[in-house]
Amino acid sequence: QLRLVESGGGLVEAGGSLRLSCKTSGIILSVFTGHAMDWYRQAPGKQRELVATIESNRDTNYADSVKGRFTISRDNVKRTVYLQMNALKPEDTGLYYCNHRYYRDLWGQGTQVTVSS
Repeated sequence: QLRLVESGGGLVEAGGSLRLSCKTSGIILSVFTGHAMDWYRQAPGKQRELVATIESNRDTNYADSVKGRFTISRDNVKRTVYLQMNALKPEDTGLYYCNHRYYRDLWGQGTQVTVSS
């Protein structure tokens, strides 16, 4: 069964750090490794926005708002992608989701990140 399960969110003070994980299941290894994965977030009342991307060759891209603070990585053996978030700001608050480029319609339940000022 195809699944994406995000975890690692929580409540943190501004300036703090969190590490999010996105565990995939049901995706064969060659498909997992052959495509990019993305992290998105959605703040209350706002549209979902792309935060970070890691390509199959491990090239990365970030939204301007998180550059220098967030780091995306992937473990192909574990079929898991991570998002290390440092120097968190209240505007980083939102529900964070991962997405696999081959399965664009597949979404997990997300993990909530709340940053207090």
